[in-house]
Amino acid sequence: MDHPGRGTPYTIRTLADAIGLTHHSLVGHLLSGRTKDCDQDVAHALAGAVGVAVLVLFAPPSSPDPIEPATEVKPPS
Repeated sequence: MDHPGRGTPYTIRTLADAIGLTHHSLVGHLLSGRTKDCDQDVAHALAGAVGVAVLVLFAPPSSPDPIEPATEVKPPS
């Protein structure tokens, strides 16, 4: 995992250590998508550690309700 702000690579464990987490699982879950959000303080610490804005890491959804694709309706034969 690259460190865009400063060029230093991180592992999941070293990133968790850098932001003061006692265990690395939260960082791993965020990276895998298993967890979609976290505490505000953790989010800011992660963003600061990698040198990006919080919104780069945690972009809000574009709309409150996802638009479902239209189903195809076939005329009766």
